Amino acid sequence: MPEAIRNISDTAFLTAAHRAIETERSGGIFKDPFARRLTGARGEVIEKALGGGMRDHWAWAARTYLFDQLILDHVAQGADTVVNLAAGLDARPYRMALPSTLRWIEVDLPEVIAYKSGVLASDRPVCTVERIDADLADVAGRRTLFARIGASARRALVVTEGIIIYLSSEEVAAFARDVAAVPAFSSWALDVASPGLLRLMQKRMGQQLASANAALKFAPPEGPAFFEPHGWRPVEVHSLLKSAARMMRLPLILRLTSRLPDRGGPNRVWSAVCLMERR
Repeated sequence: MPEAIRNISDTAFLTAAHRAIETERSGGIFKDPFARRLTGARGEVIEKALGGGMRDHWAWAARTYLFDQLILDHVAQGADTVVNLAAGLDARPYRMALPSTLRWIEVDLPEVIAYKSGVLASDRPVCTVERIDADLADVAGRRTLFARIGASARRALVVTEGIIIYLSSEEVAAFARDVAAVPAFSSWALDVASPGLLRLMQKRMGQQLASANAALKFAPPEGPAFFEPHGWRPVEVHSLLKSAARMMRLPLILRLTSRLPDRGGPNRVWSAVCLMERR
C-alpha cells in the first residue's frame, strides 16, 4: 500500500472521503456530489489507513453538516463574504444553496489550490469564488492577506474546519488575534476538541500524522473559552456527539453515552463546532 499520508495537506483527502461516504449513503444528511471526484484514489488510501471506516464516520458527517448550517445561517443574516482558511477540498460554493451575490474566498497552499482548481475546472460555482494560494503559517503574510480581504468585505464569516487541531496553543492564540484584528471579520466558525479526544486520536493515528509533520496538538482544557482572551467569545457550541445522535449516525454504545450531560457545562464538550463573535 502507498504511504498513507505525506503531509498536512493530505488530511483534506480524508475529509473529502468521508463527505463522499455520507453522500452515497441512503438518507445522507448532506449531499456533496463533488466529494468522490475530489478525493480520488488518494483519498481512498488515506481513509482506509486513517479514517477508522464507519466507526468514526459519524463525527466527520456531523462536523460537515454543522458547518453547513452555520454558513447558511450567517449568509441568511447578511454576511456578504465567507473566508474559508485552509479550505482543502471543500466544495460548498458548488453544492450549497448560496446567493449569487456572495463572495467566497478560499485560502490554502499552492498545491492544494492547483489540484482543486484542476478537478473543478469544468464546474460552475453558485457564487463568486476566489482562490488564493498562501501559507497561513507565514504570520506577516497572513496579516497582509487578512487586511486586504477585510478591506473589501462588509461582514465576513471566517471558516476554519479541521485545521486548528494541528497548531500549538500559542499558534492558535496568535492566529485568533490576527483574525480578530480585521473589523470586517465579525464571526468565526471553528471546531475544537477536548484533551481526552486528542489523546484518543493520537493513539489511533498520531504516529502516522506526526511522521508527516502533521501532529495533533490543540485541545484546550477550557474548551471554546480559550478564545476569549484573544478577541472572541463563543455564542454557539454544538456538540458533535449530541448532534450525531439527533442525526441517527451513532453506533449503539455512543447513543447511550450521548444521553449523558456534557461534563463541566456546554463550553467543555467532548468535541464541538463553535461559532465565535468578536468581543
